[in-house]
Amino acid sequence: MNLTVARLTVRGLLGRRRGILLLVVPVLLLLLSVVASNSSADKHDIAVNIVGKLGLGTLVPLLGLVVGTGVISTEIDDGSIVYLLSKPLPRWRIITTKLAVAVVTTWLFTAIPVLVAGLVINGTNDGLAVGYAVGTLVAGAAYSALFLLLGVVTRNAVVVGLAYALIWESLIGNFVDGAKTLSIQQWGLAIAKSVAAPDAISAQVGLGAAIPLLLVVIVGATAFAAVRLAGLTFNSGD
Repeated sequence: MNLTVARLTVRGLLGRRRGILLLVVPVLLLLLSVVASNSSADKHDIAVNIVGKLGLGTLVPLLGLVVGTGVISTEIDDGSIVYLLSKPLPRWRIITTKLAVAVVTTWLFTAIPVLVAGLVINGTNDGLAVGYAVGTLVAGAAYSALFLLLGVVTRNAVVVGLAYALIWESLIGNFVDGAKTLSIQQWGLAIAKSVAAPDAISAQVGLGAAIPLLLVVIVGATAFAAVRLAGLTFNSGD
């Protein structure tokens, strides 16, 4: 990890409008959880719907997209990435540093709100809050790596990322059995299920499949992003 790259990445990520979005969405989740905690409905069901479906299912991919693409795509679009590429730094170190920033930022703005929301709604019952928080950690890392890769390989990273999150994971992944195996959301739920009390959380993918697939996505996306970054060239007029 390179501290200079990390510092520049954090400044660029949190100094733009993304910083506002990163705060707004988790705050809305927490406010909703406070309102829901006063409901007379079953707290377990409420926690599953708000913390699981809204938090892990929507908040994590959305902020993972904003952060994962934001740590590098803007620099590539405006050409400022040339500053980093001109330095005697291995391309893999640039990528791993930016990924580390993306992962930590995603964790701060998703895992902590998910944990707090779960505790507000359901307390420590069934280990739901901790389970969803751990699922958020692993899913957040995978989303960060995938969307960082998109930021390197395409100028339409946000559009492609939204298509993946909304069409594949939210639509196809929830209704087509075979597609569920290739859903980061389902992998996160598998981890969450293993941490929570038995039968407290449902997942469509087994733990034995979720862990290797998560590793493949994180390692594979990181390696491919480093290779593609090494191959980037800029014309003198860019």
